[in-house]
Amino acid sequence: MPSLFVIRGNDQGSRFEFDEPLTRVGRDASSAIRLHDTEVSRHHAEIRRSDNTYVLADLGSSNGSYVNGQRIESHPLSSGDQVQLGGTLMLYTAPSEESAEDLAQSIDIALPQQSGDRSQIIHSITQEAGSRAFELGAALAQNSWLARARSNLQVMYRTALAVSHTLDIDQLLHRIMGLIFEWVEADRGCIMLVDPDTKKLEPKVRRTRRVAQPAKKPAEEKITISKTILDYVMERNEGVLTSDARQDDRWDPAASILQAGIREAICVPMRGRYDVVGVIYIDTSTSPQEVIQHGHVTKFKEDHLKLLIAIAHQAALAVEDTRYYSAMVQAERLAAVGQTITTLSHHIKNILQGIRGGSYLIEMGLSDEDPSVVRKGWKIVEKNQNKISALVMDMLTFSKEREPDRAPSDLNQVVSDVVELMLAYAADLNVELTWRPAAAMETFVFDPEAIHRAVLNVVSNAIDAAGEVEGPARVDVSTEWAEREGLLRVIVHDNGPGIPPDAMDSLFSPFISSKGARGTGLGLPVSQKILTEHGGRIKVESAPDRGSRFTLEMPAVVPDTGPETLLK
Repeated sequence: MPSLFVIRGNDQGSRFEFDEPLTRVGRDASSAIRLHDTEVSRHHAEIRRSDNTYVLADLGSSNGSYVNGQRIESHPLSSGDQVQLGGTLMLYTAPSEESAEDLAQSIDIALPQQSGDRSQIIHSITQEAGSRAFELGAALAQNSWLARARSNLQVMYRTALAVSHTLDIDQLLHRIMGLIFEWVEADRGCIMLVDPDTKKLEPKVRRTRRVAQPAKKPAEEKITISKTILDYVMERNEGVLTSDARQDDRWDPAASILQAGIREAICVPMRGRYDVVGVIYIDTSTSPQEVIQHGHVTKFKEDHLKLLIAIAHQAALAVEDTRYYSAMVQAERLAAVGQTITTLSHHIKNILQGIRGGSYLIEMGLSDEDPSVVRKGWKIVEKNQNKISALVMDMLTFSKEREPDRAPSDLNQVVSDVVELMLAYAADLNVELTWRPAAAMETFVFDPEAIHRAVLNVVSNAIDAAGEVEGPARVDVSTEWAEREGLLRVIVHDNGPGIPPDAMDSLFSPFISSKGARGTGLGLPVSQKILTEHGGRIKVESAPDRGSRFTLEMPAVVPDTGPETLLK
């Protein structure tokens, strides 16, 4: 399905999918794609479907519609196009013309014994070894064309590695500036990025080449950049190489140079896929003494300008990718929050309805002075209070990372407490709950409260599943100490309807429950998290109409075992 993904603006991170013949875009609430942007008209534009093509048409908006920076009245969209309406920038993605199924049929991964495959690996190379291909050879003249070309390739290769190794923009920019100072004889440099909200350049990185000082280090000189140069670079999207000496009519006598020396500078735009995200500026100075002794030798050349433009483009792509990724994460986070609120609100509403019903019975029993009705109402209220308590504990356990509060404990006793707690619940559902503790069970180190909660969730689910079958319903709970393997196991086996194969992959996904309104979808994810924190896991075996078998497995740690063993 085609979509518009907002990469800049008030709706950043939102994705709008559409497949209707006509889709309106604007600020009005009736628009299928509604943008919360005051620069967008109420009925700004529309997207029309024509065969397999989608066409963006402006509806006489105040600020116009733009595709890839060009104002349009009507324009067919292609995947990757940049659509700007007001202050909102969006990325258009078209559906693939070739489906995954078509690709699967056209590409095959053959095993060695199939199709007479006799392929053999004859050579391999690591990334580090590959980077050495760009190093200068000892017999190569340093000022030769090949030496310069290979050096530039090495710069770009290391730049590409730098931008691929981090999603932190500040760290990325420091790496880029470090690479520039390695290959360019610059004295000072800075990188400025365009603030997405104010559209103004803001300094992010500054660097000055360190020079050993015999005495106290002087304060760093403030970098002053001509606004004329910055405006030229940003508006024309061109890099510039400047020298104050060329603008000095007194260059020949060198009067002014004797006072201030010569300063050369390079300023290049950081142009990405969609826009200019910032600039890179470096400069260097030649002292009056150097000019007098050696004459003026230009330090920055056109090759440096070209190289810096290429580096700036790589950095801009990385900045855009990082912002795009951040927007995606924000969108997923908001979607997860919305899903969480919806699920929990629905479940809490059901619990509150139960409490309200029980309270009504209590009130009626008190009015009629009928203790039996009061007891019945209180039983309902108490049951729903327990549900609230269980829900809150599951939410706390699932929402934050915690280190298990390990203590010497008896696994048999912990599981026995769970079984005793669930006997009444199992009886209400006509489920036979059996308990077989391991005969030889020593004291081991684990978090008894956390393991109690993990086992409780699994046993509760097993009872619910067994309660759905017709005929005898049964849940068997047992423990096991596999001494040779160094493992403790709690096994919960039910004869319920089993788990459908297509549901196995989402079994431990939060907020996905097979119980409908009766479940929160947190029980199994919480149990899995607790076992993982103990260095263990939950294994599931299930088949339709044959029940399910859950095995909670964790390392058997004896009380005198040190921390090193816990990590094994």
